Amino acid sequence: QVQLVESGGGLVQAGGPLRLSCTASGRTFSSYIMGWFRQAPGKEREFVAVIGWSGSSTAYADSVKGRFTISRDNAKNTVYLQMNSLKHEDTAVYYCADTLRWGSRLKRDYDYWGQGTQVTVSS
Repeated sequence: QVQLVESGGGLVQAGGPLRLSCTASGRTFSSYIMGWFRQAPGKEREFVAVIGWSGSSTAYADSVKGRFTISRDNAKNTVYLQMNSLKHEDTAVYYCADTLRWGSRLKRDYDYWGQGTQVTVSS
């Protein structure tokens, strides 16, 4: 059974950092592209970042470029999202998901999803 479990969310002041983790089990982690999405109250779930199989290829939403960094450790079956210079508008539930389609920013292209972790940025 495939499982993705996010952790690391919480309450942080604007301008501060936070690091999210997502640990996968149930299939060969290194065979999958991993993405982070987020969903704010009353809004659609949106793409945040994606990382390729080896970690050498990454892509970001314009809204987080330069502030967030996605990385992965295939030995630990874990993908990370380092978030710096957080803003109030980054407040959302953050989800990790996997796909076989490199470059996709569409939710429908992602197969398995974690349960999400809440990030709240106080202004």
